[in-house]
Amino acid sequence: MRWTATGMLAAMAVIFFTTHGLVGDHPAWGYVNAFAEAAMVGGLADWFAVTALFRHPLGLPIPHTAIIPQNKDRIADTMASFLRENFLTPAVVARRMAGMNVARAIGDFLVASPERGGEDARSRITAGAAELVAELLESLDPDRLGNQVRRGLAGQLAKIEVSPLAGRMIESMMAGRRHQPVIDGLIRWAGLTLEDNEDTIRAIIHERVSAVLRWAGLDKTISANVLDGLYKLLAEVLVDPDHPLRHKVEEGLTKLAQDLQHDPETRGRVEELKRELLANPAVAVWWMGVWERLRRSLIRRARDAESGMGEEMRSALAELGAALKQDERLQLQINRFARRTAVGVATRYGDQIVTLVSDTVKRWDATTITGRVEGAVGRDLQFIRINGTLVGGLVGMTLHFITTVM
Repeated sequence: MRWTATGMLAAMAVIFFTTHGLVGDHPAWGYVNAFAEAAMVGGLADWFAVTALFRHPLGLPIPHTAIIPQNKDRIADTMASFLRENFLTPAVVARRMAGMNVARAIGDFLVASPERGGEDARSRITAGAAELVAELLESLDPDRLGNQVRRGLAGQLAKIEVSPLAGRMIESMMAGRRHQPVIDGLIRWAGLTLEDNEDTIRAIIHERVSAVLRWAGLDKTISANVLDGLYKLLAEVLVDPDHPLRHKVEEGLTKLAQDLQHDPETRGRVEELKRELLANPAVAVWWMGVWERLRRSLIRRARDAESGMGEEMRSALAELGAALKQDERLQLQINRFARRTAVGVATRYGDQIVTLVSDTVKRWDATTITGRVEGAVGRDLQFIRINGTLVGGLVGMTLHFITTVM
């Protein structure tokens, strides 16, 4: 556009000098010469005006030229003030956000069909999120992060009184008869433990009986009878849901549940045990091992396209989008949250934002700000030169007509 405007100015100059000697030959040449003369003047005036915005015309230090480079600090402050007063005030942000359904827009984006790029969008979001998670887990100090997580969990556990929760859990299990499989499992475990330790039991009985019984070989008979009796007792308890021993166990569980909830001494012992457990170095070592395996597993799954993590995240995003699109109550809550957040950002950080704009522009040198502003509006400014050339020519031709007639 600069070359076009300059070419028109040069063409007017050629026409003016060419027709200057032909004015007396025919009246039409006078109009042509007047048009070219005035167009040349108009084009030069607008060239000066446009150039003076960005630099000194012809490099001459004429006053009030190179306006933008010489006033860039004032322009920066003016831009910041305009932005603050017209865009970042709480009232303007709230009014603008009131007419926006942010939740619905997010929902439409997340559930868009593959033809509209919805699947690609979800894939890009999940891929970016997965890579971000992996890089975050890799960049942070594993030991420090693991210790921070452990301390956070320990702090939360320290605030929770475990005894009442455990008591209510036992009561709930017994009310729904869900404790029976636990008792069955304990009985089977006792049977297996007894079977694995038969030799130990026989040795204990052998040592405890008198020497006469050992000399008569009755210790082996006693051991066999004791073991058989224990196996028979465990089998009876296992198959009989109304066995007295089961009732004894249930009575013990019921009392334990009550003590955990209402007995200060029992609750105190449980809390003390909890504190000792949390302070035990072995627990910290165990947790760090668990955390490291968990961290490596998350990194591996995040980077592995075949792990299914991406598909799970895409499905979750699609479900979230459907909920945002269809649930008006959820939309209302999210839109209210978004509006309050935007207003809060404008209120708390509006001055910092405009200061960032102002400081950034002030740090630009004259060449940078000139190039950026001229690149943004320079094309339209060249139209000013073109229009000035044409309008000037028309005015010159009109004045020639008026002077000729009069």
